[in-house]
Amino acid sequence: MFQAEIHLQQEKACVLDDFADHFGTSFDVEIEELHDHLVTFTIRIEEPCEEYVEFFRNAEQVEHIERLDEATYLITKTSCGAYSAVDRNHGVLRRQSRVRGDRRVYTVLFFRREDLRAMIDDFSRIGTVTLGKLTEFERSKSMLTDRQLEVVTRALEEGYFEWPRTIDSEELADELGISRTTMLEHLRKAQSKLLTSAIEENDRLKPTERTEP
Repeated sequence: MFQAEIHLQQEKACVLDDFADHFGTSFDVEIEELHDHLVTFTIRIEEPCEEYVEFFRNAEQVEHIERLDEATYLITKTSCGAYSAVDRNHGVLRRQSRVRGDRRVYTVLFFRREDLRAMIDDFSRIGTVTLGKLTEFERSKSMLTDRQLEVVTRALEEGYFEWPRTIDSEELADELGISRTTMLEHLRKAQSKLLTSAIEENDRLKPTERTEP
């Protein structure tokens, strides 16, 4: 498996570019679902503003806008083609894409170099494409997402697993900039994956049991 950074200067009209230009901001985009010509995703913008929701509601490309918490918005809109290009060519987005005006950075996993070439061809139909860092990628046994790893690492650092705890779930969520519910969900999934991995590893290393005389 390989990992590539694809840099795109988008030339096709997109509401996210208009939003970034209008408010002079940049943000991460995390894909939730691709369905036909629609894409559903979340964006995170730390500085709250009531005008954000109104902007998306008035945009022709946007089918749905919902504010999940102080910094997170769930949006469904007509796809401009980039995420479909990754999905169509057997790629997987490794992390969120980053939007800065009309510039995007996508970190993509893929198995075959011809899939990467096909992705770049599709990307070139909506803008100017530059291939960034290209590396081999080995996913960790724990299979944690970047967000899950961030949450469990911060929880360890801040003493969430100590007894007594030196930080509670609400405080930890505030430090991470996410809602308490979201933080607990990431933590639950991370713990489940880590424990499953540890048990499987222990079973592999455990010597054959023998009956004592």
